[in-house]
Amino acid sequence: MVMTSLLASGAHADTFAYVGNADSNDISVFRIEPASGKAEAVQTVAFPGVDKPGSSTPLALSPDHAVLFAGVRAQPYTVLSFAIDAKSGRLTYRGSGPLADSMANIATDRTGKFLFSASYGGNKVALNPIGADGIVQAPTDVIPTGLNAHAFLPSPDNHFVFATNLGSDQILSFRFDAAAGTLTPNDPAAIKVAEKNGPRHLMFHPNGKFVYLVNELSANLLVFSYDAAQGTWQQIQQASALPPGPDDKPFDGKPWAADIHLTPDGRFLYASERTSSTIAAFKVDGESGKITPLGSVPTEKQPRGFAIDPSGHVLAALGELSNAMSVYRIDQASGALKLLQSYPVGKKPNWVEFASFP
Repeated sequence: MVMTSLLASGAHADTFAYVGNADSNDISVFRIEPASGKAEAVQTVAFPGVDKPGSSTPLALSPDHAVLFAGVRAQPYTVLSFAIDAKSGRLTYRGSGPLADSMANIATDRTGKFLFSASYGGNKVALNPIGADGIVQAPTDVIPTGLNAHAFLPSPDNHFVFATNLGSDQILSFRFDAAAGTLTPNDPAAIKVAEKNGPRHLMFHPNGKFVYLVNELSANLLVFSYDAAQGTWQQIQQASALPPGPDDKPFDGKPWAADIHLTPDGRFLYASERTSSTIAAFKVDGESGKITPLGSVPTEKQPRGFAIDPSGHVLAALGELSNAMSVYRIDQASGALKLLQSYPVGKKPNWVEFASFP
């Protein structure tokens, strides 16, 4: 594994990466300099009172980047709250609250007052209020879904919430009242995709007009136009996150796509594929929403999670089987990824979040 020296003592950096490590039940904290991509380890934070490892460690940031939430997928199912120090990036444990099940994904609403969560094994989604102290309270709504709910994420305007159902090839659609903290089925209540796709994660384009969906079982990327007034989706394109096989032959492995992210300006999109341990890159047309493949790059072994820093200059990818984080520079003209360095993290890393401060 390639190691690196720490940042020069006088260097200024205000961007931090938080890595959730499932088997070691902790979070690795790094300071990252977006201009150079250099990183230094800041802190490793253990999960207080958590002994058994869960299958993954989903993370979520509050909208103001003041609190980091970490889901625990070992019983009793809880979500831990950590205060973030804006100057050092260091975490301080605040407390924990109950989750309705083992949750594969957690996310806050746009106000930071509610936590959405999705249970893959429990086939349900839930809504928890978040206290003024940043600690998650007991769930106020638990909703059965189709098979394998994997993500439960709000629309840009916070008026809708969408739940991917990997095993049922659908995305459930809910209207969300943030003032009352209530969810009601939208009309239509579900967005169907072709069978054996396996909807997993989704991203909205920054302009709010398009949704991008990565499908675990097919590694297809589906592009939808989005009607913000009605919360409805219409598919307009299908692409693939699979790399070519040897000698440019078709990929012959079993697709196992994982994560998807857009650069903050919406010009480039990336998706991770675990069987091949690659990240696929695409150019995005902001007018039509459609994407054009730019090729794939090798990355850490079994890249379940990755993220892009708020400046759009750095991509960090995690290897569940390599226990490491690779940092890439994103070429601002072409979207190409250039590997800068690989860093050791905890055991079975699967989630990374970036936070930046003025």
